[in-house]
Amino acid sequence: MFTIETQATVSLEESYRDLNAQLAALLSGERDLICNAAQFSAFVMQAIVDLNWAGFYFVRGDELVLGPYVGKVACTRIPFGRGVCGKAAITLQTQRIEDVHAFDGHIACDAASASEVVIPVVVAGKLVAVFDMDSPKVGRFSEIDQAGLESFVETFIQSTDVSWSF
Repeated sequence: MFTIETQATVSLEESYRDLNAQLAALLSGERDLICNAAQFSAFVMQAIVDLNWAGFYFVRGDELVLGPYVGKVACTRIPFGRGVCGKAAITLQTQRIEDVHAFDGHIACDAASASEVVIPVVVAGKLVAVFDMDSPKVGRFSEIDQAGLESFVETFIQSTDVSWSF
């Protein structure tokens, strides 16, 4: 596996396409939600530079509950509408925050986090989770990163049985 940083000879978009193909191969043959969520989180942490946290929060009623992740200990429950994850859950839109300390209502699970991107995981029109990534660098995530990471989440959805009763 290569990382985005090591591929200076190809565009960032091409790097994300190549990594997405690797992700699809990694997840192929396994449909279990927890297994694939754990593999996905680890893959993102290994493939994307300058991250200090990557993982899932699953919908349980009107809140998000911590799922598989890689990083320091994290907040276990986040109400819809609270923090970056809660905003993504309410709006069903990716939240790309350049400076989390300037985000009104940010939940500081790790004081080292400076920027964040949260992607809703929507299946058959229903929110089932959010995928959250934190970086210790302000402005870490570009529009290209967002699009590439959203394609990763789509690959995860296509590769995984998310039909559990939430």
